[in-house]
Amino acid sequence: MTRTAQSPYTNEQTTAWLRGLLTLAWADGQFDQTEQEKIVSVTHELLGIDTDVSTLEPISAHELAATLGKGTKTADDFLKTAVMVALADGVYSVCEDDLLHQFCQALDLNDQVLKSLRHTLEDLEAAQAQTGSGILKPTEGHQLDVLHPVKHWLDDWDVNDPKVAHFICKMIPPQCPFERDVTLFGRKIVHIPPMCKINPLYEQLVGLRFRALSYLADDCSEDISKYI
Repeated sequence: MTRTAQSPYTNEQTTAWLRGLLTLAWADGQFDQTEQEKIVSVTHELLGIDTDVSTLEPISAHELAATLGKGTKTADDFLKTAVMVALADGVYSVCEDDLLHQFCQALDLNDQVLKSLRHTLEDLEAAQAQTGSGILKPTEGHQLDVLHPVKHWLDDWDVNDPKVAHFICKMIPPQCPFERDVTLFGRKIVHIPPMCKINPLYEQLVGLRFRALSYLADDCSEDISKYI
């Protein structure tokens, strides 16, 4: 017998959630065709209707908090997806960081992850200044990991909502992505070849996608073959 899991989020909350992600995607001015197609696909999946993303207006941090609630699990789940979207293309900009901090403050959430990311970037800039080049060469015994706080945050993400699970499965590709440059605050940090094992978020994203797939298959009894 197929069980249908009901999402705890209302249509109003889901729409606000998507508007928040779109606002973030537009923040750095790099909303390319691939990102648009993903958002359109996710919008259709979550809302159940064909929606032109151009009709969804940006949302303010205040309006987002009024809809999702302050200090709630819904707000925390939204922030996790927002961080994932911000880092998905390997580029984390100042605009995205500022907006995430606005969202975090309005939603009354702990911003330690975002603060740690900022502090780590400051350490990176200092280390690069010492080397006198754009290539970071950490000293022995000191491995600088700019995404360390985010890794633990994503590892602790318990997927228990079908809409969010579908979002994760659509946003995280089933196969290794192409090579890319990871850029943080306008500075090239590292070049990632098409070898997923050295992608800084590889294990976390694969683990998160697996948990989402398992939830849809085991708890929701859904056919996940389209995601495999």
